[in-house]
Amino acid sequence: MSTSLPILEVQHLRKVYKSTVAVNDVSLQVIEGTCLGLLGPNGAGKTTTIEIIEDIIPPTSGEIRYRGKPRAQSFREEVGIQFQHTSLLNYLSVLETLKTFAKLFTDPEELDFLIEKCQLQPILERRNNKLSGGQQQRLLLALALINKPNLVFLDEPSTGLDPQARRNLWGIVEEIKAEGKTIILTTHSMEEAEHLCDRVAIMDQGDIIADGSPAELIERYCGQGTIFLPGNFDTRILTSLPYRWLKEHNRIRIEGDDIHAIIGRLSGMNADLTGMSIGAANLEDVFIRLTGRQLRD
Repeated sequence: MSTSLPILEVQHLRKVYKSTVAVNDVSLQVIEGTCLGLLGPNGAGKTTTIEIIEDIIPPTSGEIRYRGKPRAQSFREEVGIQFQHTSLLNYLSVLETLKTFAKLFTDPEELDFLIEKCQLQPILERRNNKLSGGQQQRLLLALALINKPNLVFLDEPSTGLDPQARRNLWGIVEEIKAEGKTIILTTHSMEEAEHLCDRVAIMDQGDIIADGSPAELIERYCGQGTIFLPGNFDTRILTSLPYRWLKEHNRIRIEGDDIHAIIGRLSGMNADLTGMSIGAANLEDVFIRLTGRQLRD
């Protein structure tokens, strides 16, 4: 359960590589017992931000406080990290891998608990190089939990998984959060962020450009929803209207705060609205509005 107190505070974080500013004055708080999603397009600075918070790389400037104090040497032992790509010894079995990692800590989690939590029982004797994507992600999640962390970092945990494996992993993450653990999640899946995160911070060009719960961000930036028109719609009509629109694949997306007003304006111009549909706004709509390069004003 959340205590409404920050377990982690990031203050004016900055990272500069020669003349390139990767992270520019990022500040955020992570409330204990919640899931924070850090989102952003490629090159936004989220990976660098996370690696600094994880104490993998040093910041150029800024401060990170864990439980109200600067991170101590023990910080790395107290957090769990599931990297997006981790190389495991090919010819060790899942059980052998768990036992090996458990020996790295003085007070590891009970392996039976992890095996049940991450649904590893059917694959305990299988070698690491014979695991499917979903099986490997469940093993990596177990390894991230093996030191009984209260703060867990998940770096794009469901990348490359099929829908069933992805939903299965989400269920495990929800159970972890229900135990009171705090999660920081990076993902390119807006559906994943909307499903798992209590709060999301969207980064672009090294800065946090939006911060709030998924519902708050959807209401703040997308209003009532989105209008979709067939791809063969005459977009010349749209250029004279004060609405944001995007042509994607075989349809045209129109965004605005008042859907009824948009439809009224289009109808008043005798636009052919055959095939029009209206969709409820979601976090992906927020992301595209804030970071999309193709949206037109």
